[in-house]
Parts: sequence; C-alpha cells; structure tokens
Amino acid sequence: MRIISGLYKGRRINAPKKLPVRPTTDMAKEALFNILNNNYYFEDISVLDLFAGIGSISYEFASRGTKQITCVDQEFGCTKFISDTAKTFEMPLQVIKSDVFKFLEQTSLKSTIIFADPPYAFPLEEFSKIPELVFQNNLLEDDGLLIVEHSKHTDLSNLEHYNHSKSYGGNTFSFFSKPNLETEN
Repeated sequence: MRIISGLYKGRRINAPKKLPVRPTTDMAKEALFNILNNNYYFEDISVLDLFAGIGSISYEFASRGTKQITCVDQEFGCTKFISDTAKTFEMPLQVIKSDVFKFLEQTSLKSTIIFADPPYAFPLEEFSKIPELVFQNNLLEDDGLLIVEHSKHTDLSNLEHYNHSKSYGGNTFSFFSKPNLETEN
C-alpha cells in the first residue's frame, strides 16, 4: 500500500500479512480524496476512521495536513500497527482499540468526516447500525459526511440520511449527511 498524496506521497506501508484486513485500493482512495478535496480544507477538519484496519485512510488524511484523526478498530494487531506507523511518520493519530459499535454508543466525539470500512460480508442490518448510531448520537458536525465503504453488491440507498454513492471497481462509497435545514423549509 502507498500513500497517494501530500507530505508522505509515494511512501510505501507494508502491513503484516496475518492481519484480517482488506485495504482500500489506491484507485478508490484517489477518487475519494478528489471528491473530498473539492469540499474540505484538510487542515481544518477532524476525522473518525472506523474499522480502521491498517490505517490507510487515516494516513491519507494525515499526509494532507489533517491534525485531528481518531482510528478505531477492535483487532489488536491493527491498532498496534497503526500506532507504530503513526509514531514512525510522526502522524497525529489517536488510536483506540474497541468494538466500533460500542465506541459509537459511548463516545461524544464529533467529527467532520466519519469514514467506516466494515467487513464487506456484513449483513445489511450491521451496515445500517453505522449511520443509525452516528446520527442518533449526533457525532457528525453540521457540514460533515459519513462515508461507508462497501462492496458494489451492497445497497445502502434505503438507509436514513443516505445522500449518494460512488463506485470504483468493486468498491462503493456511500455518503450520508445531515439534512440541509435551508432546503427543508
């Protein structure tokens, strides 16, 4: 895996093979960050990376100047790898080892972007818990986005707060946001 842009552009990060992860492809990451780059100043946002895996999305945000990044994963090997990599590159990552759903139920941390990359094999009920908990607990800033990565075979368009999806190869990003109060009236 490589970091595709920013301060650490081109740096390779080699995760141990034994970790149970499926990193986001470079093509999909590049497309996602092109979208985000048109809407946010990376230096001014906060990010919550759920099901962080080896941290590839978090490294991209850090490389682009984001200073407030929290990574959550329940796998000890993943959180240790992210912590070690963050220390090596001097990236501002806070790493939390926790079940993502328990974390979402208990935290009051608000973020501009919440990125979730759960296992593609999750049933729809598990996928639906992510936006449900994020919006129920008001964890997204007003101008923020929840982005859920999933297989192109999974359809999240019927979930509350769904906005739109973008697909790149076998990867799909579904975007969720708070309703715009100005357009509701």
